[in-house]
Amino acid sequence: MPYLPKAVRPDLDEIVALMEEIGVSADGDLNYILFKYARRIPQNYNSIKNYRAELRETADEIGRRILAPYEDKKIAQNGDVL
Repeated sequence: MPYLPKAVRPDLDEIVALMEEIGVSADGDLNYILFKYARRIPQNYNSIKNYRAELRETADEIGRRILAPYEDKKIAQNGDVL
């Protein structure tokens, strides 16, 4: 996960807050935004490769830091599948 310097975070946090405020969801809205943004990055191999890598790393981090603890909580509540 990119642990950005604290000085950089407020501007990015404003974008996240705006996304929440206007109701951006993970049911297509986010896909649209990320794809539309991908069209704005420089259209060369390295830029596209790096953008894809960022998306993959983000998905991995979501799995590790958000989904895995949720799964552990549900295992504790309901028991494991054996």
